[in-house]
Amino acid sequence: MKKGLLTYILLLTLGGLQAQPSVPRLVVSLTIDQLRSDYLESFSALYGEQGFKRLMREGKFYSQMTFDFSKPDRASAIASLFTGTTPSVHGIVANEWLDTSTLNTKSCVDDPNFMGNYTSQSSSAMQMLTTNVPDELKIQSGGKALVYSIAPFRDAAILAAGHAADCALWLDEGTGKWCSTTYYTEFPTWVSQYNEQRSPAYTIKNQSWEPTLPPGQYIYLQGTQEGAFKYTPSEDRVNLYRKYCTTPLINDEVNKLAEEVLSHTAIGYDSTPDYLALTYYAGGYNHQSGTAHSIEIQDTYLRLDRAVTQLISLLDRKVGMQNVLFCITSTGYNDYEALEPKKYRIPSGEFYLNRCAALLNVYLMATYGEGQYIEAYNGQQIYLNHKLIEEKQISLSDIQEKAAEFLAQFSGVYQVFSANKLLVGSGSSTMEQTRNGFYPGRSGDLLIDVLPGWTVMHETDSTQNYVVNKALVPAPCILFGAGIQSATLRTPVSAKRLAPTLAGALHIRAPNASEAFSLDF
Repeated sequence: MKKGLLTYILLLTLGGLQAQPSVPRLVVSLTIDQLRSDYLESFSALYGEQGFKRLMREGKFYSQMTFDFSKPDRASAIASLFTGTTPSVHGIVANEWLDTSTLNTKSCVDDPNFMGNYTSQSSSAMQMLTTNVPDELKIQSGGKALVYSIAPFRDAAILAAGHAADCALWLDEGTGKWCSTTYYTEFPTWVSQYNEQRSPAYTIKNQSWEPTLPPGQYIYLQGTQEGAFKYTPSEDRVNLYRKYCTTPLINDEVNKLAEEVLSHTAIGYDSTPDYLALTYYAGGYNHQSGTAHSIEIQDTYLRLDRAVTQLISLLDRKVGMQNVLFCITSTGYNDYEALEPKKYRIPSGEFYLNRCAALLNVYLMATYGEGQYIEAYNGQQIYLNHKLIEEKQISLSDIQEKAAEFLAQFSGVYQVFSANKLLVGSGSSTMEQTRNGFYPGRSGDLLIDVLPGWTVMHETDSTQNYVVNKALVPAPCILFGAGIQSATLRTPVSAKRLAPTLAGALHIRAPNASEAFSLDF
């Protein structure tokens, strides 16, 4: 009887072990900057059968991935997706923030300690304060796992790669060549060869972005728009490569370099799982907000579908899709809205941060005595002069609260958060979102929340004016590969759950600040 029981338990155990999903040889994370679930689904009639349609048909499609902090942008979103936490912990509060030592803005990946390869920019991942999934894969494989990252943008390439990657590659905006940083290992020879023959520096003159289809084949037309547009970045010598990176043409360039990685390295070819991080772009040309359902947006999604189809075919050919876990995510934001025409009579107003800062300084002088209390302002944040405040022996928390109360009286201000209240206070869900996006020393002393519909004005540079839009951007997440059960889920899921999900699929521990349970796939 005992022998039969033991045999039965053994069979159950072996059956359970056999049912465990195998570890993929390659994880490919494709982050599409500004991808929207609503557009992804609305424009599906334009797609072929082997791109987005296949992913949504055969994969696990989460249509409502949400970010647990306010005002996500490309850098803060990518850092959060793959660390499993928020800017309040990993420290990447934005693409750029104010450097209080120089009072100039700095990139979240600036680092003067490392030189650039094929670029004058000095960069590293050291300002991201926690590990991400590629880091943990490197650590737990004893350095054997290969990790490469390719993106149009420097911050995206480096933050997706993490601290321990083999190489992060992005397009230099000055030269049109793929570049990296000495922070990572030696710059690959094959990238140098590619740069001298096939990089956008040599191909851009023959490229332009115009409608792929005749206008009548697009789904939505607005007003009298007939669909005629054409962007030729090479004809504009000012920021031509920066503009090129804001067309869907750049996604094909990412695919070409991904093929070079798969051809010149051993990534995905042995039993040690490897990681390839890619970034595409789905926003407007030159970071301008597009009109909903315009021809440009539809054509962007049509071209995205074709790029995804080509990528899947490439992975199947080089590695075999049965050996790949493919993940598509979004950065969960859109570029700021353009100015609304007055003819639509949208309730609005103009908010000038510089005027607010000047009046606030007058108020603080009347309260605390002469001095320059406002050190700087950036975005919708104000930085106080901590040295002066300390010299006058003023309580920093007190002056922050008084300043917040004063600013809250301005027209167009919805609410104001002080750094002190974000660090030690409790409050509404809105405060919690703001707190999650705040990091001391990188965020300001005062964070101003402006009413939707109002225009944030810059007196010295009108191109920086933008209309505040608080509408939720629906961000998708799609998991596709062997062992993934197909389903479409409309229930909102936190972006913090992606990192532990990828870690679980790789059978490694989650990043060291990961805060959530993995997704069930």
